Amino acid sequence: MAVDVNVDVTSALSTVEQVAHVDPMILLAGIGLIALAIFFIFFLKRVIVNSILGLVAFAVLWFMGIKLPFLVTLVVSIIFGLAGVGTMLILYYFGLLG
Repeated sequence: MAVDVNVDVTSALSTVEQVAHVDPMILLAGIGLIALAIFFIFFLKRVIVNSILGLVAFAVLWFMGIKLPFLVTLVVSIIFGLAGVGTMLILYYFGLLG
């Protein structure tokens, strides 16, 4: 039951040498992307939720038969969320939106 330690150490050292030759910019880019994702999720969570709710409200209105202009209302609901959909409904009610 002899274990050949030299083979395991040699393969481990070759792996370490391969990792040592990798560009450190890849590591920095990965860390930067993770930090950016955390920033967006942490600080812009309310904006993202509001935009999703605006899209859901637009879809519900569309399926209920209230046909607002599709592209304009879609963009407004993504940017402004529920307030944008509400504004589009008010404009549609007063005939300012065709």
